[in-house]
Amino acid sequence: MHKIAVAVLLALMAAPALAEEHMLGPGEEPKAKTATQKADDERAARAYQRSLNNVPDQKAVDPWGTARGDDASKKSAAPAKPVVKQSSKAKSGSTAN
Repeated sequence: MHKIAVAVLLALMAAPALAEEHMLGPGEEPKAKTATQKADDERAARAYQRSLNNVPDQKAVDPWGTARGDDASKKSAAPAKPVVKQSSKAKSGSTAN
């Protein structure tokens, strides 16, 4: 009785594995598609391309925009200006006038 229970248990565990789609082994070639299957594939490809053309263009997303606030995001969008270095004499505080 124990052997029968083990055999049934193994058969139940193997059933889902056998239900999977057949995978091609080495040396096996895929079956040729029928004209109907080829037409369906072409129709699906055209529908996919049409669906891509229906997607509107979207502006760039700034994920940290709400954390920074409106002022910071506008400042960061502007190009940085180069810093002009002053001579050391101007920094010393002496006036030449």
